[in-house]
Amino acid sequence: MFDNFLIRSDSLRNDVVDGETVGFSLAVRHANYRGVFLSLHNGYFIEVDGVNYPTSVQTFEINGQAPRTFEELKTAVWEHWDYDDEGILHMAAPGGLSEGPHTVRLQQSVLAAYGYLPTDEEWVKNPPVPGSGAGSDKTPQIISYDLTLTSPVASSTQENR
Repeated sequence: MFDNFLIRSDSLRNDVVDGETVGFSLAVRHANYRGVFLSLHNGYFIEVDGVNYPTSVQTFEINGQAPRTFEELKTAVWEHWDYDDEGILHMAAPGGLSEGPHTVRLQQSVLAAYGYLPTDEEWVKNPPVPGSGAGSDKTPQIISYDLTLTSPVASSTQENR
């Protein structure tokens, strides 16, 4: 439903720590109008120019906290991500992305925003792999975006994991 608004179009940036480009990031929103508790957020299927970035290289920054892994977010059971708040999705990718246009394919994976689904118990034990469609909540398809990285590096004082 909100697929076209999941990524802020001008947010693609390279992440720089101590003068070294360690990856890239972009600003994302939650697809469900009710938001979600962070412990239910399972990561993203994200592919940039045909290169897949699995959840093992992703960290997520929200609510004024430093970027955290999705494994760490599993314990954020009382922390909420409201629909209108942007989160920053970071990908560890030494050297980052080149300046210019990029095709980004994305799908959020959220276990269950509310209510009980027959899959809930299994997904807590064995979370679905983002991009499989399972756990996609309000984003059942992988969505494609054309974004431009206008500056090859953006300053960052944050430590990325």
